[in-house]
Amino acid sequence: MDSRMMEEFILGSFIASLLGFIVLYRLLGKRPQRAEIKAQTGPSGNKSSEHSVSQKDGGTDVVVVGAGVAGSTLAYSLAKDGRRVHVIERDLTQPDRIVGELLQPGGYLKLVELGMEDCVIGIDSQQVYGYALYKEGKYARLSYPLEEFNSDVSGRSFHHGRFIQRLREKAASLPNVKMEQGTVTSLVEENGTVIGVKFKTKEGEENTAKAPLTIVCDGCFSNLRRNLCVPQVDIMSHFVGMVVVLENSRLPHPNHGHVILANPSPILFYPVSSTEVRCLVDIPGQKLPSISNGDMANYLKTKVANQLPPELRDAFIHTVEKGDIRTMPNRSMPAAPVPTPGAILLGDAFNMRHPLTGGGMTVALSDVVVLRDLLRAVQDFSNAAALTKHLESFYTLRKPVASTINTLAGALYKVFCPAPDQASREMREACFDYLSLGGIYSQGPIALLSGLNPRPMSLVAHFFAVAIYGVGRLLLPFPSPKRVLLGARLLSSAYGIIFPIVKSEGVRQMFFPITIPSYNRGASVVMKSAMFDMLG
Repeated sequence: MDSRMMEEFILGSFIASLLGFIVLYRLLGKRPQRAEIKAQTGPSGNKSSEHSVSQKDGGTDVVVVGAGVAGSTLAYSLAKDGRRVHVIERDLTQPDRIVGELLQPGGYLKLVELGMEDCVIGIDSQQVYGYALYKEGKYARLSYPLEEFNSDVSGRSFHHGRFIQRLREKAASLPNVKMEQGTVTSLVEENGTVIGVKFKTKEGEENTAKAPLTIVCDGCFSNLRRNLCVPQVDIMSHFVGMVVVLENSRLPHPNHGHVILANPSPILFYPVSSTEVRCLVDIPGQKLPSISNGDMANYLKTKVANQLPPELRDAFIHTVEKGDIRTMPNRSMPAAPVPTPGAILLGDAFNMRHPLTGGGMTVALSDVVVLRDLLRAVQDFSNAAALTKHLESFYTLRKPVASTINTLAGALYKVFCPAPDQASREMREACFDYLSLGGIYSQGPIALLSGLNPRPMSLVAHFFAVAIYGVGRLLLPFPSPKRVLLGARLLSSAYGIIFPIVKSEGVRQMFFPITIPSYNRGASVVMKSAMFDMLG
């Protein structure tokens, strides 16, 4: 029996190796594509700016609007491929925000892929290895599945502004990147094609920057997105943020983000430096207690503090009394692009989700990698119609990562911020208990959240597994008509949570992308780009 199994193994290995060789030969054997990518490198094999023929006058290949996470990393990656990039950012001083401070492991791996992982060094960033959920005195610890990665691969948390400045410095260090402070006021169009932007310089002078391709990454407050997408911005809640200094600078579970399942909505704690911890209190809706008259401080001390773990309570109250409280609206916006010759949207200007799961930067970095790989196959950007056709696949190729993180963020927020009915409360209880089981019950969801396993089907399977687990808890040990009815309402509640999110992401794009012609065209381009990277 062992001999027969060995023979089958050897035969199977031979067939698999043969098929793999054929696929590799087909991918690498197409000389025109290889030559096209080779044309983007100099004679030494290093990336060179000599490949671009789109601008005869030695001008700009790409205008990038915004120098945040998406804009800075995109500028660096395109410039490394030899493109001449002009970045226009409204304010080049260090930003000071209370979100965009947690980079998931999947996002860190994208940063490595872009060659910018050193940007988390020298800013007192902290490694994050998972989450600790807290509910009514009980913890559930969820660790990222990092066993197969090097020790430097983990989540990273930091002060947002320090990270952004490192990204900008890295991009600006390349000679073919021009980074300029200015306020972009409008896109410049000619015969229906975007050919650049109008902007005001730091000194207030009106100016125009032109290029065959304009990439808009001007953030969540974008004033240009209305020209390039159908914006449907929803303010789901607000974060009330503060920096808490803890005794010994340690959270109850060091190097873990902490999610407090409070009422009416969750509270987050995570380290942003070796001595500071960020606290974000979610307040649903669009109205907030006033900070100026003391209503906010009173709300935090009377409604929030008593729901925190005892070891965090005193430091939280002390921070509230100091008065350094800031707020930030939490926006959600599905990606609804309007393909426009000469321009494309990226980052929060294009797609947003609730920041509860800290997935925004991971989506942005993943989008940058996809767009970079697609643009590598295009030598000349001047044919706007052909370039727009080529980039159609971007919107589907980004879906595995983007739709998984977007859907998880929206679904988890609604589960952790339940409606007043009993079915919604039971769903939250079921989610906490399901994750507390450990093993595959926690590893699957945390792999999705971390960006390490961007599979929409796996997300939906785990979500309904939680719902079914909740129904099982209700029906055991003995079902009753009341409990059966409550179980049915729980399943209906689960369906009502996830289906609208999936619908907004696009059922076909999420689950059946292979049926979309542009996806197949783009996937082959991205695969070739990745293989040429591996082969040097």
